[in-house]
Order: sequence, then structure tokens, then C-alpha cells
Amino acid sequence: MAAKKPIVIVGAGETADIAYEYFTVDSDREVVAFSVERQYLPDGRSQADGLPFVAFEDLADTHPPAQVDTFVALSSTWLNRARARLFRAVKEQGYTCASFVSPHAFVWRTATVGENSFIFENNVLQHGVVVGDDVVLWSGNHIGHQTVIEDHVFIASHVVVSGFCRIGSSTFMGVNASVGDGVTIGADSVVGAGAVVVKDLPPRGVYVGSPAKPTGGDPFDSFKVPAEQR
Repeated sequence: MAAKKPIVIVGAGETADIAYEYFTVDSDREVVAFSVERQYLPDGRSQADGLPFVAFEDLADTHPPAQVDTFVALSSTWLNRARARLFRAVKEQGYTCASFVSPHAFVWRTATVGENSFIFENNVLQHGVVVGDDVVLWSGNHIGHQTVIEDHVFIASHVVVSGFCRIGSSTFMGVNASVGDGVTIGADSVVGAGAVVVKDLPPRGVYVGSPAKPTGGDPFDSFKVPAEQR
């Protein structure tokens, strides 16, 4: 049996715990450490199973890019800005970022998935779908043929995106949202749970209802995005 490829999970919260479980049980990867910025190092410096926590500032010394890959495991904090920032940081240090694609997802042979993306079980990615870097597709979504999901997007469970759509970068889509054929959702959008999107949506809006309409709110305020991250 071939040795599993080593990986360091960047993160320490619930998403990191989920990533550890999925990579350990359902991938060809072996998690060898967790890493967070020094100011966030937890007490004890190790997980319950004994894996070490490493200060991110020291990671290139303790686990060089030539020896391990990384996975940045954060949720949609700051409208995906927190995850995107650390993704860029590990790339700047020369790391390859692994993606997790569940063996229980259906990914057609012409679909592509970028780095540091997490595709949970029961997702369907049809012919020609393009998933960018640092994307999270939680369980049970349908992504229709030739749709493009740009970088740093977070899609919650049971979302239906029809064919020939484009989901703009850093967008968040809530559970059970639906998107009609050929629709573009602008970057930095928040699409509420159960919303039905039937026409293009401008960037940086909050949209709810059926059909989806703007609330007038600012998604950066909704996700408490710091001024320096906007």
C-alpha cells in the first residue's frame, strides 16, 4: 500500500476538525500537524489525538513546502476573507494546497476543481463545471453544466445552481437557494436561505426571497468584515 501524502491543516476551529476527519477517513492524505498564527495557538499545543499545533510563522521551518501540502480550513468568516487571506499566505510561502473531493460526490470527468477547495458528500458537479480556488461546497448541492464558481465562494447545503451560471468571487449562498439557467451572481454577494434567483444580481448585495430581491443591506456589514479586508 502506498504511503499517504502528508498534509498540514491550517486552522484550529470546527472547520479544521471536520477537515481532519474527512481527510483522515476518506482521502489519500495523512494529517501530520495543525497550524495557526502564533497569537491563536491553543493551550496544550496539541490535538486530542496528539498531533502538534505549529505557529504559522514557523511552519516553513518545521514542515517545509517540499515535504508537505497544506489545507486552509476556515468557514465563511468575514465573507470568506479570513480563509482567502490565509490561502494567499500559504501560497506565498510556496505550498501546494490540497483539495478534498468526497468519494461520495458525483464529479463528471470534464468538471475541474481548483486548490484548497472542499467538496462534501452528495454534491453533483455536471459536465464542464469549473470550481475555482478556495471554494466550499457543503453537502448535497447540484451544480449544473458549464457553470463557473469563482474563487473563495461558500455554498451551504442543498443549493441548486442551474447550467451556464457564474457565481462571483467571495459570494455566500445559504441553504436551499436556487439559481435559474444562465444567471450571474456578482462578487461579494449574500444569497439568503431559500432564495430563488431568476435574473443577474449586481455585486455586493444581500438578496432574499422568491424571486430574490435586494434587502438594501451591505454584505460586508452582515459578515462584520474589517475595514482593512474590504
